[in-house]
Amino acid sequence: MDLPVPRPDRRTDTLVFDLDGTLVDSLADLGAAINRLLSTEARPPLSLARIRGFIGDGVPKLLARSLSAAGLSPSEDAFEALLARYTADYEARAAELTRPYPGVAELLPALAERGWRLAVCTNKPQAATLHVLKALGLARNIAVVAGGDRYPHRKPDPRHPMSAVAEAASAPARAVMIGDGPQDLAAGEAAGMRRIAALYGYGGLTRENIGEISALNAFTDLPAVLELAMR
Repeated sequence: MDLPVPRPDRRTDTLVFDLDGTLVDSLADLGAAINRLLSTEARPPLSLARIRGFIGDGVPKLLARSLSAAGLSPSEDAFEALLARYTADYEARAAELTRPYPGVAELLPALAERGWRLAVCTNKPQAATLHVLKALGLARNIAVVAGGDRYPHRKPDPRHPMSAVAEAASAPARAVMIGDGPQDLAAGEAAGMRRIAALYGYGGLTRENIGEISALNAFTDLPAVLELAMR
């Protein structure tokens, strides 16, 4: 891949990426783990199209929405037990079917080589995030990994990306939040960051519902869109 990658400048030097639906297509693994759990509760599997709409707010919300869709209403204690089982199963198998979106494996090192500070800010738990990044060969280019349980706050709370940016030795005003969900855009806006929407992901973002925010139809659009967003 030979795409011109812009250099960071004095005003913009850090890129903060969401993970699921932005850097990687993880739906198949997330869905497989949900359906393995449902099978132990004598419930039929949910379609991946249904599960896709439950992604973005972290594992507890993903599981709660999936259980409700399957007709289950566990008590608080029962839910916590199911959450522990789901988390252990998913984290052990988080990269079996998950793949980077086209262009990710090539562009992340190109961005790092040009001098960009790269961070991942995701509501996925830290352990699963690291597993996926390492298994797919993406971790070496990421300076900061901020999973959903890394700090006391998670997106759409702006302190989540702000903490990641601070750890990258930058500042929100010099950072760009890139994600496929409204949580990403809301957190980035509240943090005072530039934003780029990934329209190809799971979060239901469209040209019509993101206003004037810059957007990617595919990850390979990033160099050109980033250059425009930096102006």
